[in-house]
Amino acid sequence: MPVNAHDYYAALCARDRRFDGRFYVGVRSTGVYCRPICAVRTPRQENCSFFPSAAAAEDGGFRPCLRCRPELAPGVAPIDAADRYATAAAQLIEQGFLVEGTCASLARHLGITDRHLRRVFDRRYGTSPAGYARSQRLLLAKRLLAESNLTVTDVAMAAGFGSVRRFNDLVRERYRMTPSELRRDSRCRHGSPGEPLLRLRLGYRPPLDWEALLAWLGCRAVGGVEAVIGNAYVRNLSFVQAARRVEGQVCVRADPAHHALLVEPSVTLLPVLPLVLTRMRRLFDLDASPTDVCAVLGELAASRPGLRLPGALSGFEGAVRAVLEQQVSTAAATCLLSRLAERFGEPAPASDAGLHRHFPAAEALARASIDEIAAIGIPRQRGHALRHLALESATGALELEAVVDVERGIAQLKRIPGIGPWTAGYIAMRAWSWPDVFLSTDYVVRQRFPDLSPGAIEAHARRWSPWRSYALFHLWATSAAAAPESSARPAAPIKEP
Repeated sequence: MPVNAHDYYAALCARDRRFDGRFYVGVRSTGVYCRPICAVRTPRQENCSFFPSAAAAEDGGFRPCLRCRPELAPGVAPIDAADRYATAAAQLIEQGFLVEGTCASLARHLGITDRHLRRVFDRRYGTSPAGYARSQRLLLAKRLLAESNLTVTDVAMAAGFGSVRRFNDLVRERYRMTPSELRRDSRCRHGSPGEPLLRLRLGYRPPLDWEALLAWLGCRAVGGVEAVIGNAYVRNLSFVQAARRVEGQVCVRADPAHHALLVEPSVTLLPVLPLVLTRMRRLFDLDASPTDVCAVLGELAASRPGLRLPGALSGFEGAVRAVLEQQVSTAAATCLLSRLAERFGEPAPASDAGLHRHFPAAEALARASIDEIAAIGIPRQRGHALRHLALESATGALELEAVVDVERGIAQLKRIPGIGPWTAGYIAMRAWSWPDVFLSTDYVVRQRFPDLSPGAIEAHARRWSPWRSYALFHLWATSAAAAPESSARPAAPIKEP
């Protein structure tokens, strides 16, 4: 990151995409704030103020640019302990935690004091959690006005405003425009009859290897729950909000011309739209910084700089996938997951994509017996691990979302019988999107370093920190390229305790 105003301004003049989403520039002569990649004429340095987040720029009295649209900027993945609490809090806020909760309850959820949360949050984002939440709601509303033909009332409700009047007043106060004027002045079209009602962009820092992402997700797609069709990923979604189940379907396509993905959620998902967008960002690893990763990985990543770290839709789903991928091929694990969804997943309306199920909830597996779970074709020990995982997740004894202390989380996972170092590390890497995990006992890794012990492999991999998870994916990718059948490799050759 730049360290002074001169460096920030140099990055702005270069329109360097490495810094997109890492800082914002407020232009005092216009009262507008922009992303550092904005295509407008570069302002004079003396007119520029630099901010660590969009919320901080809005707190400074600036309104968002209608051309570069700050709401489309990618986020920043945490790579050190100092940012974990602030980043986890921001992710929960983006998912709507403060719509009904308070800053105090958010701090308790993260296991810290309210005062400490405010301190670390201000250091990272330059504003308070409440200010960040207000800015996120406004930016989502701005996005919906620009990219949908929803009514202003529907936009206000979907963005988390309990009152249309409050929404109108806040837009006028912050943006000095009414919602209708904001929609009219938007440079984006609102859709036309016959097109999806919602088509929202999620930006990323290029390059992004969309084909590799689709291939990875496609060969692991759970039957009836998700599918890769042509150049698109389609998925059934189900969330519980305020004791009410919200269900729908989402379709994701690439929009390389705008360095974005196009997300098309069904209208039924409007009540949980912030949560849907956050989960899609995590699933496709859109907050990654390929330049930073490649700078550390060197030749290992040189041939495929756009390779991403696929996430999981939920922490529980990611954990279940990890358990069922132990010691079996990718095809066999996918078959087991499909059986699990068919047996324990809630039915969903049949769609043209052939989807008719939701991924099983923790509560459903917690109610099942070990024999019922094992009946999908797994050993009783693995069925016991799944049920134990489901019970602890359903009761809140095990946190699988917004995990802050990754090392502690891995230790908790390893206390569950049937979950060892490989499975716990895989959960941290995919379910929690932690970028610095390395599975030294992995089958492909041990083939790549046949003369080294797991400890020696671990020591060798430290050169790739803090991006060892990406190093692992590159090792898997090069192994698959050299021998296509290795995509059906055993996931964990060592039996876990």
